[in-house]
Amino acid sequence: MRRFIGRNHELRVLRDALHAVQDAVGSAKPGRCVLMRGRRRVGKSSLVEEFLRRSGTPNLFFTAAGGPAEDELSELVDAVATSTLPDRGLFSEETPGQWNAALRLLADILPDDSPSVVVIDEVPYLMDGIDAFEGMLQRAWDRQLSRKPVLLLLVGSDLSMMEALNSYDRPFHQRGREMVVGPLNPADIGEMLGLSPAAAFDAALITGGLPLICAEWEAGADVWTFLRDSLDNPISALLVSAERSLAAEFPPQAMSREVLRAIGSGERTFTNIARAAGGISHSTLTRATDVLTGKRAVAAELPLSQRPSKERRYRVADPYLRFWLAFLDPHMAEIERLRGDLTLRRIKQQWTSWRGRAIEPLVRESLARLLPDEYLPAAPAIGGYWTRGNEVEIDLVGADRQPVAKQLLFLGSVKWLENSAFDSHDLATLQKHRAALTDEPVPLVAVSRSGAGCPGLQAAYGPEELLSAWHRRDESRTG
Repeated sequence: MRRFIGRNHELRVLRDALHAVQDAVGSAKPGRCVLMRGRRRVGKSSLVEEFLRRSGTPNLFFTAAGGPAEDELSELVDAVATSTLPDRGLFSEETPGQWNAALRLLADILPDDSPSVVVIDEVPYLMDGIDAFEGMLQRAWDRQLSRKPVLLLLVGSDLSMMEALNSYDRPFHQRGREMVVGPLNPADIGEMLGLSPAAAFDAALITGGLPLICAEWEAGADVWTFLRDSLDNPISALLVSAERSLAAEFPPQAMSREVLRAIGSGERTFTNIARAAGGISHSTLTRATDVLTGKRAVAAELPLSQRPSKERRYRVADPYLRFWLAFLDPHMAEIERLRGDLTLRRIKQQWTSWRGRAIEPLVRESLARLLPDEYLPAAPAIGGYWTRGNEVEIDLVGADRQPVAKQLLFLGSVKWLENSAFDSHDLATLQKHRAALTDEPVPLVAVSRSGAGCPGLQAAYGPEELLSAWHRRDESRTG
């Protein structure tokens, strides 16, 4: 079995929360609550399971399934019965018939003099399916649960609903500490799969850092070996994870899925997305993009400069979903008839151009973690700049704020080609675009997969430097 990789920061947050409970035993309210959110299949449940395994603390792990309130309550009773809570037998003897009674009884059976952990996974299902659940949870926490030395972990995949749970106008406001679980970062992926820095970024673009997909990638295998093996297996995590996530978040009849597919096919502007989605109306597209951005499935971005702009562009926020929508979803029929070789050939033909644009958000995030360094200052905002017809397009814009900056800190270009360094021609293009954006001598930066071979740059970064930012982030939070 492959060892548990990464999540050092997240495990430490949970461990510290449990230690806070331990230290508060005997006080009036020793209980602590953590609100954990992250997209589906990002590894929240496995993270919690690993934390429970390492802590050895008596615990209950209950997962809501989105069924009727009575069925959910029955599942809770079963979960308590199979938990490691010392007085779990008392819960089934009482057989509570209502959720408020179940929460009170759960508090009653928790130990008074030693810590325990209670996990409620997929809380949004309970928020959506049980009348006044948030109010019942708030009362149970205030009156019973917080008075026990318990760490309550409320976990959910619907990001907007989990954020709403802690908003100021909701019953549970400020009763839990928020925690966001993202995908495995490129450094974790590289360590897990034994890949070079450049290959680790490629793997991040394909898997999105989803642990289930990474687990199917043989250590040391290159991109094409992994894709060949995955496309030969119709039930591989690479093929099925996206569809399961979309089915859970967006009903089949919702236009949001059609709009998401249009954006995933490469359309970025409002007009082109509407056309690719079947010529839908302005109002329908507005509603769909609002849903997609609200659920963090799509990012809506404006050019970053010192002048206001309305040239908004859309992209699929999750790298794995972006890859799946571009290459796999349109050709699932041929994959299912065991012709994944055709799909693989198509990916190889389009890979270089697709990767060149797909890597840009990951480069920006890497630089945000890397800076400041000896060459460049920290940049509170890192984005891109473009004009309507792309006469001017700058991959990297570092600034003091966004989308309208007071000060530009650096401008840069991303050249993510194999065996093709950033050269004087690339620099000349970047200088030309800088002149169209500003008269100031803003520092110029190159990010290149194959290095930079020309003078005139204030800084240049390759895969090794970018990957070090993710290592440095984990190290800076250790201790």
